[in-house]
Amino acid sequence: MKARSFLQEAMIAAFILIILVCVPFVSDSSAVIDFGIRLAAFAVFATSLNILIGFGGMVSFGHALYFGAGAYSFGLIMQHLDLPIPVAFLLAVGFCATVAAIVGAICVRLKEIYFAFLTLAFQMLFHSIVVSWTSFTGGDQGLMGGLPRPPFLGLNLVEPSDLYLFSMVVGVVALLLMRYILQSPFGFTLRMVRDNPDRAKFLGVNVWRIKLLAFVLAGSFGGIGGIIMALLVSGAFPDFTYWTMSGEAVFMVLMGGVNTFIGPVLGAALLLGFNDIITRVTEYHGLALGSIILLFALVFKHGITDFIVQGWHKLTGKKVES
Repeated sequence: MKARSFLQEAMIAAFILIILVCVPFVSDSSAVIDFGIRLAAFAVFATSLNILIGFGGMVSFGHALYFGAGAYSFGLIMQHLDLPIPVAFLLAVGFCATVAAIVGAICVRLKEIYFAFLTLAFQMLFHSIVVSWTSFTGGDQGLMGGLPRPPFLGLNLVEPSDLYLFSMVVGVVALLLMRYILQSPFGFTLRMVRDNPDRAKFLGVNVWRIKLLAFVLAGSFGGIGGIIMALLVSGAFPDFTYWTMSGEAVFMVLMGGVNTFIGPVLGAALLLGFNDIITRVTEYHGLALGSIILLFALVFKHGITDFIVQGWHKLTGKKVES
């Protein structure tokens, strides 16, 4: 990405962040603040998955492993070690990167359905460890005793409004970093590997290494989403590592758009919004939400943002940069 282009996108991100930061001052509704924190967590989580699906051509069914690993490692560090939040944050992300490197070194050698199901197998292995190691992880009950949240840069993270501000900053910075990485030479090399791995090999690209690096980056950023969620719920729970969490991330990517960077963010907002509304208005939650997801899959085959971008391209004849 050119320095000027990145500066422009950084300024746009800063403007969006300022608007988001103003939300608690405009509306002190606990529901709005709670939605914003969850959106920050799942936007980062879904976008990290799209590094693999949309930009790497690797469909992972086990991405919740890193969401849960981030939540549990951060929670355990805060409970057992007297460390400031930034240090615990970095250690948790480092743990997720290490796990992703180990799992990815095995998985990225495989193709398509074998890759997808092996990632799911590793996730379920991690889930079984979390559930079985009761003395360390709390088992089915999750981390017990709450999560210490000491003040950070004048923010009292026990207060929902302060946690909202923290989550917005972390979420926007994480998204901007992913955007920068995907618009760098590495990002374009990853696209080339996705589109034509044989040609990439012919040009001297180490395909395995590029895929592995993408896997590690996706796992690391997925862990950041888990850390935000751990701060919200003051702990971590086995549901964070279960296959349904991976399914939600896949739905977010598919609903929002696979081929645009902002697509998973919109998909996360849509799925969370639909889930909150449906839960309030009907007892047939699963049926209603499943019908909406099916409708999106049939009408917007590559996601709503891809549909909009393609429509704009047909109307104007101009290509919209994703």
